[in-house]
Amino acid sequence: MCYDVRVHLDTQLKRANREGNKEVLKDIKERIKEVADFPYYHVTGFKHPRLLIYTNENPYEPTISQWGLAPYWVKNKKQLYGAWNKTLNARGETIFDLKSFKSSAKSRRCLIPIDGFYEHRHFNNNTYPHFIFRKGSQPMVLAGLWREWTDEESGETQSTFTIVTTTANEMMEKIHNNPAASEEPRMPLILPDELQDKWLGEYDEELAEKAISELIGPYPDEEMEAYTVDRLRGKAYKGNVAEITNKVDYPELSQTELF
Repeated sequence: MCYDVRVHLDTQLKRANREGNKEVLKDIKERIKEVADFPYYHVTGFKHPRLLIYTNENPYEPTISQWGLAPYWVKNKKQLYGAWNKTLNARGETIFDLKSFKSSAKSRRCLIPIDGFYEHRHFNNNTYPHFIFRKGSQPMVLAGLWREWTDEESGETQSTFTIVTTTANEMMEKIHNNPAASEEPRMPLILPDELQDKWLGEYDEELAEKAISELIGPYPDEEMEAYTVDRLRGKAYKGNVAEITNKVDYPELSQTELF
């Protein structure tokens, strides 16, 4: 799954910078500062932060969107809060089947650029957080779905998104190894540079499911790196500080072979 990420604003704006529209970039920087606390050295989806996404409608102009897709039946914030934590991620294999995601899978897909993500490994009844990133520390672009919804009580309209997940590659199988999980190890759907525009592509409704499903699969583990970091939960958690991504060695793990 993918519930914890590291995100810098420069990373999120890299795609927009290709177009060189200085006025758009200036405007988005001003607006995002009002609703987000960049940089996010660590942020969890359960806090529903606002991030920048690139939608199929605006492929190079970032949209401010809140993490947690608002299902179509949500009419007000009370209903949204009841559903939000269940829509942080969407299983890639079922996005065309589940009512919460089906319409977005067909026509509202997006890209979410991040620096990397965090996952916990289980060992001897303890959990050990890992930071996972692309080799060369290049931005990691995740596949997502988005949807706008309007609060019928306030009239406010906002964009929301979910991160699509897929089966884990060999490296992530070793990290995302929760013995209590009811499903196989997962990982976010990371899109190589050459597939990002295809994820945003416009397809005939009859062809959309086949075309998009062909893009869903694990990212090559040889193009990823990971290491253990400090605690991301509980009293030992230091919060959204730069050193949260520093490497931390756990002696009890030194006898295990992860990679």
